[in-house]
Amino acid sequence: MSVARGTNTAIAILGGLFFLFGFVTWLNGPLIPFMRIACELTDFEASIVVPFAFYASYFVMALPSSMLLRRTGMKNGMAMGLAVMALGAFLFIPAAQARSAGLFLTGFFTIGTGLALLQTASNPYVTVVGPISSAARRISIMGICNKVGGIIAPFILGSLILVDADGLKLELATLTGPAREALLDERAALVIMPYTVLGVGLALAALLIRLSPLPPLQEAEQRQGSTPLKHPQLMLGVLALFLYVWAEVLAGDSIAMYAERLGTPLDVAKTLTSATLASMLIGYVLGILLMPRVISQRIALVASAVIAFACVIGVIAVDAGSMTRFPLIDLGALRFQWVELPVTVIMVALLGLGNALIWPAIWPLAVDGVGDSLKTGSALLIMAILGGALAVPVWTAMSSVADARTSQVAYWPLLAFYAYIAWYAAVGSRWRSWGIR
Repeated sequence: MSVARGTNTAIAILGGLFFLFGFVTWLNGPLIPFMRIACELTDFEASIVVPFAFYASYFVMALPSSMLLRRTGMKNGMAMGLAVMALGAFLFIPAAQARSAGLFLTGFFTIGTGLALLQTASNPYVTVVGPISSAARRISIMGICNKVGGIIAPFILGSLILVDADGLKLELATLTGPAREALLDERAALVIMPYTVLGVGLALAALLIRLSPLPPLQEAEQRQGSTPLKHPQLMLGVLALFLYVWAEVLAGDSIAMYAERLGTPLDVAKTLTSATLASMLIGYVLGILLMPRVISQRIALVASAVIAFACVIGVIAVDAGSMTRFPLIDLGALRFQWVELPVTVIMVALLGLGNALIWPAIWPLAVDGVGDSLKTGSALLIMAILGGALAVPVWTAMSSVADARTSQVAYWPLLAFYAYIAWYAAVGSRWRSWGIR
C-alpha cells in the first residue's frame, strides 16, 4: 500500500470512528434530564451520574490505555476500546430495569473507559499520520465527523426517551405511590432499545476495525528515562486542553438545563445541544478551508479563543429575559421551525463556533517536537478531558445559589479559560524549555 493510499485509508476509517465518538459522547445532553426524571435526581446528582462519571474515566484510564497500546498496537487497541464501549451500553439494560443510578453511573464510566482507549490511540494517529503542518486540518475533518454524530444523537435519543417531556413532568407532579413508580418504570425502560442497538453497533464496529486494513504507524519507542515533563509546550498544552474541554462540555451539556431554567419548554430545550454542535460544525468547515493555507494553526487558536471570549461576554452581559426567534431543525417533519429562545441561550450555543478549532489546534502544537514522548504525552492530553467531568457539576453548584434568571453568572470562569488558551497559542506553545526567557 502506498503512503498516500495508506493515509487516505486511515483518515476514512478514523472518520467513522470519530462519528461514533461524537454520537456516543453527545448523547449525554438529553440523558441529563432523563436521569433527573427517571431516577428522581437533582440537577447536581444527575450531573455526577452522567458527565462526571463519563469524563472522569478519561483521567483514570488514559495512562493505562497508553501502556496497553504499547502491547496491542493502535488497531487492536481501537477494537478493544469499541468492545468495552459496547459492554457499557449493554449495562444500560439492567440499569433501566432497576432504575438504578449506580448502575447507570457504571455504564457511563465503562463507555468512557472504552472511549479513553480509542482516543488515546486515534488522536495521535491523526496528528502524525501526515505532515504536522496540516495536522489541524486533518483533525478538523475528524471534528466534522464527530460533530455530525453529535448533532444527530440528541435528536434521536431525545425523541425516544423524552417523549412529551413537559407533559410527563406535569403528570408526575400529580401522582404518588405505585402509580408514580409504574410511570417512572415505564419511562426508564425507554432507554433499553436505543442502548441495545448502540451496543450491537459498537460490537460490530470492533470486529470491523479488527479486520480493517488500517495501516501501521512508524513510531519511535520511548527511551528509558524519557519524560514528557521536559516539554513545556506539551505540559502547558495539557492545561489548555483541560480548560477547553471544560468549556466545550459546559456549552453542550448545560445549555438544556440553562434554557429550561429561563422558561424554555423541555421539549425544545432537550434538542439545544445540537445547536451548539451545529455552530461547531461551521467552525470545522472554516478550519478545513483556511488551515494551513490561509492561516496557521497558531493564529486559528488565538482567533478561536477571542471569538469564544466574546460569546461568554454575551452570555453574562445580556439580560436573561431578552428573547428572540431562533431556527431549530424538526427531524420529525424534516424542516426548520422557529422557536422563542433567550438571547443568552443562543450565545451559549454560539460558543461552539469559537470552540471548534481549539482542540484541532492544541493537539499538534502540544505534541510538536516531543519525539519519543508522544504516546505518554498523548495519554496526558487525553487525561485533560477530566475538565469535562467538572464542567456541569461546578456550573450546577454555582448556579444553584443564584436566581434562575441570573444563573448565567456561572459562566464567568470561561473568561479566564479562554484568556489562558489565547496566551498558550501566542506564547506558551512556542516554549521548548523551562528556562528563563
